[in-house]
Amino acid sequence: MVHSQRQTHTPVMGYILWIFGFLGAHRFYYGKPISGTIYFFTLGLFFIGWLVDLFLIPSMNRDADIRFHEGAIDYNLSWVLLTFLGLLGIHRFYMGKWISGIIYLLTGGICGLGVIYDFWTLNDQISLLNGSVRS
Repeated sequence: MVHSQRQTHTPVMGYILWIFGFLGAHRFYYGKPISGTIYFFTLGLFFIGWLVDLFLIPSMNRDADIRFHEGAIDYNLSWVLLTFLGLLGIHRFYMGKWISGIIYLLTGGICGLGVIYDFWTLNDQISLLNGSVRS
């Protein structure tokens, strides 16, 4: 089967985030916020699930590429910005969400709650923005 769309997510980023996977980082990246949250509170299901995920990343990557829309906003850059500069709202500026970006900048990501929200919804936010640009 020929894969005609560009990759929205990459295995390299998945494996980099897997290093912190016992905190659920790679699961959030691949659009699995419920299991990401479970991993966060259970240290990757007591490290066992984290080790199993080492082998599941290729399939999670394929699923994410099918589920999310590619476009002008890059998922990988957005996730790096959220992960390391989320409290400053830099990822929101990158996505063109200037008002919420300024609010995040002035409030520390609305005291961190907005950053948690974005970990849960960033892939869908980007997919919607990328889909609306194509229309």
